[in-house]
Amino acid sequence: MKNAHDLVVAAKSRITEIALEEADEAIRQADVLIDVREADEFQAGHLAGAINIPRGLLEFRLSNMPELSARDLSIILYCKTSGRAALAACSLLEMGYLQVRSISGGVDAWEAAGKPLVKPQLPSFE
Repeated sequence: MKNAHDLVVAAKSRITEIALEEADEAIRQADVLIDVREADEFQAGHLAGAINIPRGLLEFRLSNMPELSARDLSIILYCKTSGRAALAACSLLEMGYLQVRSISGGVDAWEAAGKPLVKPQLPSFE
């Protein structure tokens, strides 16, 4: 029986991962940057310009977002450590998307490298 680790390893063998050193340029050239973490994780800090579509909703949301329906869009995905993004990338490839990549190491590696995160500020009610 396979476990989550096995599924991620298999997914990573089928997708293209971007090294952290190449991520900034890849993001600049991409049509869309998608954070596949849960909403609370996204709110705690995310890459600038990212949209949040949690992994469990990705296929459904993309199917209902005409602006993301073109199969030749350049899509960059990321999550916390790169496992969910790898699984998401496989799903998008199966849906017919042609240019799907994920960021190796995810947001944890991004932050460890000292790269900036957007952390929304709550309004002051004073």
